[in-house]
Amino acid sequence: MSKMSPRPRRAGLLSSEALDRSRVLDTLVNNLQGMAYRCLNDQHWKMIFVSEGARELCGYGSAELVEGRAATWEELTWPEDRQRVRAVIQESVRSGRRFGVQYRIRTASGELRWVHERGVAVADEQGEIVVEGFIEDISAQRATLEALEQAELRYRHIFEHASEGIFQTTADGRYLAANPALARIYGYDSAAELVRDLSDIGHRLYVDPGRREQFHRLMASQGEVVNFEAEVYRRDGLRIWISENAHLVRGPQGEFLCYEGTVQDISERRHYQQQLERQANHDQLTGLPNRVLLGDRLEQGILRARRLGFYMTLVFIDLDNFKFINDSLGHASGDELLKEIAQRLQGCLRASDTVARLGGDEFVVLLNDHYRVSTVITVLRTLLQEIARPVNLLGRDFQVGGSLGVALYPNDGDDAQTLLKHADVAMYAAKERGRNTFQFFTSALNRVAEERLSFETAMRQALERGEFSVHYQPKVDHRRKIVGVEALARWFDPQLGSVGPDRFIPIAEETGLIGALTLQVMREAFDAARQWNRGRSVPLRMAVNLSPRLFLSGEIVMQVAQLLQEIGLPPEQVELEITETVFLEDSARAVTILKQFKELGVALAMDDFGTGYSSLGYLRHYPLDIIKLDRSLVTDLEREEEVAMIARAAISLGKSLRKTVVAEGVENAAQFDFLRYQGCDEFQGYLLSRPVPRATLSQLLEAGGDYFPVTADDTDPSV
Repeated sequence: MSKMSPRPRRAGLLSSEALDRSRVLDTLVNNLQGMAYRCLNDQHWKMIFVSEGARELCGYGSAELVEGRAATWEELTWPEDRQRVRAVIQESVRSGRRFGVQYRIRTASGELRWVHERGVAVADEQGEIVVEGFIEDISAQRATLEALEQAELRYRHIFEHASEGIFQTTADGRYLAANPALARIYGYDSAAELVRDLSDIGHRLYVDPGRREQFHRLMASQGEVVNFEAEVYRRDGLRIWISENAHLVRGPQGEFLCYEGTVQDISERRHYQQQLERQANHDQLTGLPNRVLLGDRLEQGILRARRLGFYMTLVFIDLDNFKFINDSLGHASGDELLKEIAQRLQGCLRASDTVARLGGDEFVVLLNDHYRVSTVITVLRTLLQEIARPVNLLGRDFQVGGSLGVALYPNDGDDAQTLLKHADVAMYAAKERGRNTFQFFTSALNRVAEERLSFETAMRQALERGEFSVHYQPKVDHRRKIVGVEALARWFDPQLGSVGPDRFIPIAEETGLIGALTLQVMREAFDAARQWNRGRSVPLRMAVNLSPRLFLSGEIVMQVAQLLQEIGLPPEQVELEITETVFLEDSARAVTILKQFKELGVALAMDDFGTGYSSLGYLRHYPLDIIKLDRSLVTDLEREEEVAMIARAAISLGKSLRKTVVAEGVENAAQFDFLRYQGCDEFQGYLLSRPVPRATLSQLLEAGGDYFPVTADDTDPSV
C-alpha cells in the first residue's frame, strides 16, 4: 500500500495546476479590450459563453447575452449587415478556415458602433458545430479611416480640378505625379501622358538649363522656391513663362522624397510686363531709349569713363525747322521725320554709344571711350551731315538741321544732371550762332544761367505776392457726373505773361520752392473743397499733385494733416497724386510715407500709369487706391492698336486689383466711349472741361450743373 500512496497526491497536484491555469485564462480573457465568445451556429447566434468585455463593447453583461436572455447577437447586429456577416461565417463553417469581418452593432444604449469579429468554426464536446471568436470595437479606427478617405477625396478633387498645375518630381527631373492643369500648361492631352513622356526636366523643359540648377540651389539652401519664374518649352515647341511655388518633401528619417508644388502660366503677364517695361524705357515713336533709360546709360558711362580714364561725351540735339514742318504738314509727317532722323543717328554710332529721344524734337547722344576731343568733333560733323540730308515727306524733299550742344565728362560736370544741363546750355548757344552747328560748353556760356536766375527771382517774388492762382479741372464718372476735381497751379507774370507749369514746376523742384508753392495750392484747394462739399450728399474728392522731392521731404504728411485740421476738411475728401519717381528715388522711404498718409485717411493715386518702369510692382505692394492712365495711352489709342491694347490691359489690371482707374487727357467722344466700355471709372480732359477758376466752377456747381454733356469752353488750352 505504501508504494501506491504517491498516486492520489500527484493527481491532486495536477487538478490544482489545471485550476490555476483556468483562473489565469479567465483573468486574461475577461480583461481583453473586446469580447471573447462561443455561440451556436444557429439562426440567432445564441451565445454559450461571453467574456466580461461584453458590457464595454455592447452595453450588456455576459449573463444577459448568454442564452439570449436580454438580446441575441443577431438582434444587436445592424440589420443591413446581418446577411453579409452570416455569409462570411457560413463560408468559414464550410471551409474550416478562420474568418474576419467588420460590421455595425446597436448597443444597449442605442449607439451605433463598428466592430471587427475574428473567429473559427469548431466542434464542441458533443460534436456540435459552434463558433468561437473575439469581437472588438473599431469605431475610432473607422472614423479615422473615413476622415482620411474624405480628405483624400477632397484632395483628389482639388488636384484634378485646380486651375494651377500641381506636381511631384524626383530630384533628377522625373515626374511622379501631375494634374490635368499641368498637362494643359505644357501642351499634353493628359496628366498620364505627361508623366510618361516628360523626363530630364532640366534639359527637356527649361529653355535655360541654368534655371533648373538655380532651382536646385534654392531648394538645397531654403527648402522651397517662391514665385520662381522660368521660360520653358511646351510639347509643341512653343515657349511660355511659368511661375513655380514648390518645396522639398522629406520622410520621417529626414530622407529626400520628392519636390512638390504648383505651376502657373504667366506668359500673358510677362508679355504685358515687357510691354510696360519697354514703354517705360523706350520712346514709342522711334523705339530709341527714353529719358529713363538714358539716365541709366549716363550713370554707366560716367562710371566707365572714371574707371578707364576716357572722355564721355554728352551731345544734346535739337532739330532746326522741325516745328515748321510739323505744323505745316501735320503730326503724321512730323512723326515720320523724327523716325527717319532717329535711324540716321543710330547709323552714325558704335554699339557702345547711345542715342535717346527725350521728347519732341530733342535727342541725346552718349559717346563713350574717346580719349581725344578731335575724334569727338569728327563724330559731331557726321551727325550734322546725316541730319541735314533731305527727308522725303508726302512726295517732297525737306531739309532740317540740328543744333548740337556738347558737354564732356569730367571737364564739364561729374554727374548726369550737370552734364545734361551744360549740354542744354551749349545747345541753345549753338542755335544762337546760326543753327546747324555744334557748340562745346564753356564757362562763357552764362547768359542762359543768368536768365534762369532771373526767372527764379521772379518766381520767388510771385510766391511772396500771392500771384500764383489755382484752377480746377473736374473729373467725371461714366455718366459724366462730377465726382472729383484736380487742383492745378497757374502763374501769370506782368513781364513774363502766362507761364506754363511745364516751365515753373521743374524750376520749383530744383530750387526748393515747390514746398511753398504746393502748400499755397493745397490751402486754396482744401478751402474750395470745403465750400463745394458743404451740403453735398456725396462729396467731391479734391486731388492735389505732390512732386517727388516734396513727397520724400518727410514733412509733407504733417503739413497736410495740419492744413486739413485748420480748414476743417475731412481727409477722405482729399486725393494726393504721385508719380513712380518717388519709388525710384527712395523706395523704402516712399512706402513709409504712403502708410502714414493711409493712416491719415487720404486717398493715394499713381499718376502717369502705363509708362513707369515697375508700375506692376507698385500696384501689388504699395497702398495705392487710384491709378491714372498716362495721357499718351489716351491720346494714341485711336491711332495705334498696340496702345489701345495696353490701355485695355492697364484698365483690366487696375480693376482686378480693386483700384479706381482714371483716364486723363480725354479730348474726344471716341476716347471717352472706348475707355468707358473698357471699365474705366473716372475721366478728365478737355472733352469734359478745361481747368477753370474757382469762381467759374462754383457757379456751375451752385446751379446744379453736375453733368457735362459736352465742353463748350473755348479757354486757351495752355491755361
